[in-house]
Amino acid sequence: MKWLPAEYIDGDGKAGQNVQRQQQLNAWLGQVLPGETFTIAPASADASFRRYFRVTLSGHTLIAMDAPPQHENCEPFLHVAELFATAGVNVPRILAKDLAQGFLLLTDLGNTTYLAALNPQTAADLYHDAMDALVRIQLASRPDTLPPYDEALLTREMRLFPEWYVGKHLGAVLDDKQQAVLQQAFDTLNRNILAQGQVYVHRDYHSRNLMVCDDNPGILDFQDAVYGAITYDLVSLLKDAYIHWEEAQVLDWVVRYWQKARQAGLLVPDDISTFYRDFEWMGAQRHLKVLGIFARLYHRDGKDGYLKDLPLVMDYLRRACERYIELRPLLRLLDQLENRQVQVGYTF
Repeated sequence: MKWLPAEYIDGDGKAGQNVQRQQQLNAWLGQVLPGETFTIAPASADASFRRYFRVTLSGHTLIAMDAPPQHENCEPFLHVAELFATAGVNVPRILAKDLAQGFLLLTDLGNTTYLAALNPQTAADLYHDAMDALVRIQLASRPDTLPPYDEALLTREMRLFPEWYVGKHLGAVLDDKQQAVLQQAFDTLNRNILAQGQVYVHRDYHSRNLMVCDDNPGILDFQDAVYGAITYDLVSLLKDAYIHWEEAQVLDWVVRYWQKARQAGLLVPDDISTFYRDFEWMGAQRHLKVLGIFARLYHRDGKDGYLKDLPLVMDYLRRACERYIELRPLLRLLDQLENRQVQVGYTF
């Protein structure tokens, strides 16, 4: 018996009819799994147009990716999967592909995400594995292999903050002085980020995209990888929008990663305080971007599931700005937007 549910799930879990697409995927699976009896059911969806389905056969499961070609290009996924597999980390293997239709058949890395498994008892081992895998990816890095995480892309991402978080979510309009403050913050962050060591960057290396596996971790959702700052994926991992850890614990993990990276010969500063500043400033760029993306997902795409995560991301941003004199003007702007008094914090 083979079947596909009558409804696909949207990125935020809402049901949406797509009967023709269902029939196409079902027919394609029948071709690439000849003579097999299988069932298929939703596995997950993300903030894009991609959908993932678990294909259950006799004794094992596979994953079918549905990426409509008018919205998604599967080529980057295939390219980065090869790069990361060569680096020696655990990513899905591609068993079959039909790029014209936008279908891939992949090995299944299971259904236990880091987010589901992380707790104070498991965190040390899970993050140890994730940082080891990250170092392997970074050691395999080569220039001119992935798109550059350059000033244009960094700035385009940060501009999502004034457009979607400030303009659409807060309903505010920045005056000329406030726009100048924001641009100065962008320039300050970019100078630091572009001076950091450059490596392969997954770009969403966090608890929803890491799976608990025998060969731990399984790594997903890497198709947007670029070549950029060495601290970016560490920020994604340790200043995760979906799970919070005390700052002292985060600092301990940052130090452990920094030690691994130095021992491996990666381009990190010799001084931990300099590396931690780089980590925090890279974080400020990512937090600005994520605030804009989460607001856009709600206001443009009708996906409200990310709104609950906005306060944590804003807290990350504010704490970083409080600690560094160069980022204090951005903190004052955040205060103005939220009608808050400036908080006293530690400065590095």
